[in-house]
Amino acid sequence: MKIEHIAMYVNDLERAKDFFTKYFNATADAGYLNKTTGFRSYFLTFEDGARLEIMNQSDLVDNEKVLSGTGYVHIAFSVGSKAFVDTLTERLKGDGYQVVSGPRTTGDGYYESCIRGIEGNLIEITE
Repeated sequence: MKIEHIAMYVNDLERAKDFFTKYFNATADAGYLNKTTGFRSYFLTFEDGARLEIMNQSDLVDNEKVLSGTGYVHIAFSVGSKAFVDTLTERLKGDGYQVVSGPRTTGDGYYESCIRGIEGNLIEITE
């Protein structure tokens, strides 16, 4: 068994698509639009085959994203090396994204950083 994909609603669908393609090398499909409901989405595919569906519709409620709340907290990307964790974290910071933690080695042995990515969603970058 495997997770087929993860989905997230966003306010700015095009900006979210550009974020994941720019920083995490995602490839976007052509997109989907339901003309009746106004629902729009893209499936983003990453180099290892993992997929993220980003979605938008007009009646979204934009809840606060908190580090220690219940439910889904972050999405994590393994980038292959400590050096790339450092490089990508600095690149995101330089582009105005908040670094929440790291880069550092955690108590459970992960070398990682955590940033507030697109629309404040938490993204963990691991080696």
